[in-house]
Amino acid sequence: MVLMTMIARLSDGLPLAASVQEDEQSGQNILEYQNQAKMLFRKLNAQSPPFCSIETGPYMFHYFIKGDVCYLALCEKPFLKRLAFAYLEDLHNEFSSQYGNRVTTVSRPYSFIEFDTYIQKSKKFFMDFRSRRNLSALNIELQDVQRIMVKNIDDVLQRGSILSDLDTKSSNLAILSQKYKKDAHYLNLRSTYVKAATAAVIVFVMFIYFWLL
Repeated sequence: MVLMTMIARLSDGLPLAASVQEDEQSGQNILEYQNQAKMLFRKLNAQSPPFCSIETGPYMFHYFIKGDVCYLALCEKPFLKRLAFAYLEDLHNEFSSQYGNRVTTVSRPYSFIEFDTYIQKSKKFFMDFRSRRNLSALNIELQDVQRIMVKNIDDVLQRGSILSDLDTKSSNLAILSQKYKKDAHYLNLRSTYVKAATAAVIVFVMFIYFWLL
């Protein structure tokens, strides 16, 4: 079962569209997973794996990155991985067709919230038992789905924090390196001037000495 679907811009994690399964069992803690999804969007970047499954409690996050858009679904663990990624790819095909040229221009969260209508339609189709049995007839090419890496949400979020710290330290090192380079250039220039001045003084003294003789 697909409990939640979110679509976000990869470059800044801005949520573009979302759909949440409304029921008494999942409604109580779905907010926790929405917050996890938002944190995950902020950790992902262009170097992240394009396909990934992430364990979070009794559920699984499956995400699919295409261009500057990340498509994510929260599913129950027994839900077929291949079906989940087929669902996400179907969302990508329709979303890019409708809003592809507008993704980079919006600044308001959930600017394409009306896409929920298609999300509901697609989710119903992929959750239908007949669709599961006839998945091969959907003409969706997902290569090596079983080899898609599986991670844990805590590891992903913690790793993101560590990478963020390393990025900050790397930036600081780059700044210090530039400062060292400027200081070294200044010292070399100063040393050159001192040598030139010393040579000039020696030449001047020798000139005076021989002139007086």
